[in-house]
Amino acid sequence: MHGEEQISHVLFGMNPLWLATTIFLITYMVIISERVNRAIVALLGGGLMIMCGILTQEAAIRGIDFNTLGLLIGMMVIVSITKKSGVFQFVAIWIAKKVKAHPLGIMIMMSVVTAVFSALLDNVTTVLLVTPVILLITEELKIKPYPYLFATIIMSNIGGTATLIGDPPNIMIGSAANLTFNDFLLNTAPITPLIFIITMVPIWWIWRKDFVATKEDRARVMRFNEIEAITDWKLLKQALFVFSLVIAGFMTHSIVHLEPATIAMFGAAMLLLLENFASDPETQSKRVHHALSEVEWITLFFFIGLFMAVNGIEQAGLISAMANGLLSFTGGDLTNTALAILWGSAVASAFVDNIPFVATMIPLIKSMAPAMGGEQAIMPLWWALALGACLGGNGTLVGASANLVVAGIAEQAGTPIRFATFLKIAFPLMLLSILIAHFYLYFRYLA
Repeated sequence: MHGEEQISHVLFGMNPLWLATTIFLITYMVIISERVNRAIVALLGGGLMIMCGILTQEAAIRGIDFNTLGLLIGMMVIVSITKKSGVFQFVAIWIAKKVKAHPLGIMIMMSVVTAVFSALLDNVTTVLLVTPVILLITEELKIKPYPYLFATIIMSNIGGTATLIGDPPNIMIGSAANLTFNDFLLNTAPITPLIFIITMVPIWWIWRKDFVATKEDRARVMRFNEIEAITDWKLLKQALFVFSLVIAGFMTHSIVHLEPATIAMFGAAMLLLLENFASDPETQSKRVHHALSEVEWITLFFFIGLFMAVNGIEQAGLISAMANGLLSFTGGDLTNTALAILWGSAVASAFVDNIPFVATMIPLIKSMAPAMGGEQAIMPLWWALALGACLGGNGTLVGASANLVVAGIAEQAGTPIRFATFLKIAFPLMLLSILIAHFYLYFRYLA
């Protein structure tokens, strides 16, 4: 894409490469600082690419990945409607009772639920649903919530690594490289259970003395009635029906030839219809308004601005220059390049949100295809990026959106998660998971 629709009237006749790079770096630094809402910053960065003559409006719009946006909107609407049935609270209470309200048992089972839900929904949605339930159960058991919140963050990112829809970077990679739901199931999902198990061991060891509750407190949790958590059985059946169809659609992508965004948006529309079909117009309006208001519009507009900003540096030639630099560094060797992407994306994603990092890396990897033998030859690079970016998000509190969501809910509940405290344990655990991914990547694709 370098040079395509390049405008000769760049502001003040400046070098488009330097101007685009400067705009992008300033945008990136302000996003990291968290001084201004990231959606505002990204939209300003994307807008400046147009205002300064680096992109035309048409080129900027073409740079927006509407497949990613549509998939996120569809899944957010489905989850928004589904959670009104109380099914997520039902699952949490049911799990607590199955392990006799034992703190360690709850830790293990809630970690499993978080990882599985993160793979099937997405990790941000999952932690929004799971975190309040964890705070409720730990309060009733009178135990420290921090170990459970920590595990929720870690396992949401590990679970999200497994599937196309589990973590936003995977959605972006899948859309850019035409990878299906099944592709991720076959390539990133197999290693996640091992990473999950190995990561649980140090978490248990570090907080093993905190997994203790009195008999009285455990008995109180055992008296919770999970059936009462279901507030709308009809809605639950409708939601499970639609959700099953959506997942089936994702898994049969190669047969039905429909993009994930189409499947998710159609599923959302179907569930909205089922929920509102027998209602009067006023009730329908209220329900649809509520469902759409639950969509994370800040995140979506952040994506829009970011896609435009990244398209600006791609048009200006920065991406191709970076690709050439990486190829020179690794000697154009596939193995060295894949492992460099794995470790580089993990460390980078730990300190900056993995979404903008992946948005920058996608065109870089695409531009390597001709030098490495075509699109099929660079498949290991996509899996390296997916594993590195998703698992790397566990390194710090700002590494992934799900981390900040948990921290926000915890702070409101009077249990703040500090950056340095989280870093001391999370970063070594992240490196451990990347080491496992390193061997997996090497022996499966590169050896």
